[in-house]
Amino acid sequence: MLVGAGNRRHGTAKAALLAASLTALTALTGCSEAANEGAKPPAPVTASATAREATAESGGNIGAADSACKLPATFDIAKDWTAEAVTDPPRQGPVALVCEVDAKPAGHIGFLRVWTAGPGTADARAVLEAFVTADKNTSKARYSTFQAGPLAGVEVRYAYQSQFDDAAKTERALAVTTPRGPVVVHLGGMDDAEHEAMLPAFELVKRTLKG
Repeated sequence: MLVGAGNRRHGTAKAALLAASLTALTALTGCSEAANEGAKPPAPVTASATAREATAESGGNIGAADSACKLPATFDIAKDWTAEAVTDPPRQGPVALVCEVDAKPAGHIGFLRVWTAGPGTADARAVLEAFVTADKNTSKARYSTFQAGPLAGVEVRYAYQSQFDDAAKTERALAVTTPRGPVVVHLGGMDDAEHEAMLPAFELVKRTLKG
């Protein structure tokens, strides 16, 4: 009988120890889960934001008389992009196309196109609005301002859809006015993905513009 009682006491002690261990483990798990629930996931970064933060390496400067395109302003173009003057320039609104900067050597499908006009009294916003509205395939234009040294610029982002496009795509343009006339720089692209990939080159123009 005493042996049996001893076994019962031993079994009870083991059961109590097991219960205490399970309680401690549950408490630790609960703390870990609470900590994980309290942690917030990092905010997503959009492709556009990432592209704008990227820095395009300069491949040279255009706009001066001895460069590929003589312009009323100068700015840097991205590495491997190639500039060429337009000899028979078409017009869009108040400006004419005078220079094309091709992205294909850098692995993209698209252009930076530079449009200019002679000296006048129109400000950058008026020039840019007239440029955009002259193309009937544009919509949803959103304008903003920026500063490039002493130059006060205006930028626009809009949707473009022609009869040959399945869906509208995003395009951008900027304008500044100088004593020698306004300058409009337009960025298109085959589609939105190409447009986003070329944004660092567009931002490089904005950062390096000089009248």
